[in-house]
Amino acid sequence: MPSSHEPREVTYDVARRARNQKDPAVCPTDDEAAIPKRKGAQNKRSLDYVWRSGVAGGMAGSVAKTIVAPLDRVKILFQAHNPHFVKYTGSWFGVARAMREIYHQDGATGLYRGHSATLLRIFPYAAIKFIAYEQIRNLIIHSKDQETPIRRLLSGSLAGVTSVFFTYPLEVIRVRLAYETRKDVRSSFRSICKRIYNEQAYNKPLGTNYTSETAAAATTAVNTIAHRGGLINFYRGFSSTLLGMIPYAGMSFLTHDTVGDILRHSKFAQYTTLPKSENAPPGKAAPLRSWAELMAGGCAGLISQTASYPLEVIRRRMQVGGAVGDGHRLRIGETAKLIMRERGFRGFFVGLTIGYVKVVPMTAAAFYTYERFKTWFGI
Repeated sequence: MPSSHEPREVTYDVARRARNQKDPAVCPTDDEAAIPKRKGAQNKRSLDYVWRSGVAGGMAGSVAKTIVAPLDRVKILFQAHNPHFVKYTGSWFGVARAMREIYHQDGATGLYRGHSATLLRIFPYAAIKFIAYEQIRNLIIHSKDQETPIRRLLSGSLAGVTSVFFTYPLEVIRVRLAYETRKDVRSSFRSICKRIYNEQAYNKPLGTNYTSETAAAATTAVNTIAHRGGLINFYRGFSSTLLGMIPYAGMSFLTHDTVGDILRHSKFAQYTTLPKSENAPPGKAAPLRSWAELMAGGCAGLISQTASYPLEVIRRRMQVGGAVGDGHRLRIGETAKLIMRERGFRGFFVGLTIGYVKVVPMTAAAFYTYERFKTWFGI
């Protein structure tokens, strides 16, 4: 009787081995050359994930900023109330005329003035921002049940604050380069840095009389310390930037992720999503089609720009304070009062239209590039 069962057991064993056996590779590296398949949950804290998300973020920022660089130059001139371009503010024709004047003065390169400093800043800025978002999001949101708007907003805001802290000095230099309009005066990157560093942080107001030797000595000491601390000039307007980054980065990531969820809903998925790639990590949502991804990014840019624009105007004015005035470092409240006195409430929204035209395609391109690079990298 036992012998009668042996053939059946052997047959089952052979069949099981055949199912598990893979076709032999032509060469030892064939399996490694194929698209990698990540079967386990990804470790987002690993160095592999960090560098991949960093490169994806840096490329996303660089592509987006290059697309809108000419509009960014004009927007800075409008926001900073440049005396040569005040006459152009307030209309679409003014934007076109301003760009035409820049083109006639400096050629096509004039529209990209300061863009080299932009790229030096934006690659690390965007890389740090997306890395920080992924890492902070991983810490705050552990499961789908915790995927709340507040947690998404907090993750995006903290990511924006982290990235801007490390790259803000380059932003100040970029704004100064973009602000210059005189053809006979062209500052180099080095000269701009030197000028910003040597600007007095505090100037004695005219007509001020010291009432005691102690007050005079204290003021002299403060001026000396402020002058020695020249590096702090590279963080002019930083406080308003932090305040503006909370609504901007937070609303940007929140809106993008929320719109993405809506577009991936079962009612729309067949029209808005693409099939998952073979190297997609487990649990990752299906990638959106190009038009859907651009739409999600565009909505993110529109809402985030509206929420943060007044603080952005204040920041620009604070950044160029040494270029247009006596070098006195204005505080947020002082700058806001100055803008209100000059232009009224509408002054806080000068250039918002061109801001929409710039930010919407820029944010759309950034998220599109980032998501596509993540798909290519398999993260």
